[in-house]
Amino acid sequence: MMAYERLRVGLAGLGTVGGGVCRLLEQNAQVLAMRSGKEIVITAVCARDRDKQRGFDLGDARWYDDPVALASADEVDVVVEVMGGSGDPAKALIEAALEHRKPVVTANKALLAVHGLSLARLEERYQTPICAEAAVAGGIPVLKALREGLAANRLDALHGILNGTCNYILTEMQETGRGFEDILREAQQLGYAEADPSFDVDGIDAAHKLALLSAMAFGTEVCFSEVYVEGIRKVSAVDIAYAAELGYRIKLLGIAKRHQDGRIEQRVHPCMVPKHAPIAKVDGVFNGVVVHGDFVDKIVMEGRGAGAGPTASAVVADLIDIARGNTSPLFGVRATLLSAFRGVPLAQRVGMYYVRLMVVDRPGVIADVSAILRDEQVSLEALLQRGRAPGEAVPVVFTTHETNEAAMQRALQSIAKLDAVLEPPQMLRIETLT
Repeated sequence: MMAYERLRVGLAGLGTVGGGVCRLLEQNAQVLAMRSGKEIVITAVCARDRDKQRGFDLGDARWYDDPVALASADEVDVVVEVMGGSGDPAKALIEAALEHRKPVVTANKALLAVHGLSLARLEERYQTPICAEAAVAGGIPVLKALREGLAANRLDALHGILNGTCNYILTEMQETGRGFEDILREAQQLGYAEADPSFDVDGIDAAHKLALLSAMAFGTEVCFSEVYVEGIRKVSAVDIAYAAELGYRIKLLGIAKRHQDGRIEQRVHPCMVPKHAPIAKVDGVFNGVVVHGDFVDKIVMEGRGAGAGPTASAVVADLIDIARGNTSPLFGVRATLLSAFRGVPLAQRVGMYYVRLMVVDRPGVIADVSAILRDEQVSLEALLQRGRAPGEAVPVVFTTHETNEAAMQRALQSIAKLDAVLEPPQMLRIETLT
């Protein structure tokens, strides 16, 4: 390799992503130097266990037990934070790096979703960049697309599959007919789900990512607390089968929209989406993001959303940008120019709904349900009821025309109180995506 100036990296975190970064820098050293104009080398590391066998060579990198000390080390030009966690020590590390005028690369969506605004203000104060391509959608360069490629457009809506674990589970349920718990155990055995899967299956991971996408797309202050979050634990194989019969697939989506009055809608929940929609075809552990811009119309991005390789690819792409001197503010504009976040309550959603009831098969039940829907001005689009079992439990499925979320919730509460309704109604929102 010809002689290049060195970009010296302090790496905090040597888990799955940190290991992937080490392997990528070693394996692709020559092509990275050609593309960045610098030799990117790890000169300092920090992790919990010095003695753990990790299967990759750290060379002559100096070891630090204190992440903040790594940030101020003389042999470090740029800090890579892949420790995770929504607070310290990751937050303290990034703050220290910025104070020492050292660029930061992070994959930490939880930290940025919760503390992104304060960190963006520090970024602006110290004129030192934070790069975070790896924080959302792994190997898909979606943040770069929003911040740079689509910068000429007004963006008013985006939606996406932002968690590979949930998408794998729902895909397997769709293809095999097995239940949630069975597929979840399989995902844990394959390493797609953690021993405690709540962060993924309860929608929190996707909500962190959606908050970042929303802030970047719409130029607002990041506001994770205003994301409505609902996971996939209640999605059943029965609902997936009915969805298929009705022409839909069930996906956990993150949805963000800018309303005409400037308010922002942010929600993560299972959705029934038309089979022909691009997002319906994103299966397995893959992620997908669809963005609508006024001059480009619709942009669809798909790829692997997690794992050592895709995430390391995004981390190192940020390192290349730093080596080139090609960086932008964290959220695409200076922190002082971000508009204050004004949210839209879920109760104001207008859309279609799918509802499944378990009822006693007897005369008058459908009439009682229809009367409640009529009183809330909810109009039925389709009704499925098959077979007869007088006096026994039978499923009744219906979909609605567009209606208001608040009205739909009131109707479901009243329906649940009917003597003939044996279980809490199961409801899914239908998104007529294009």
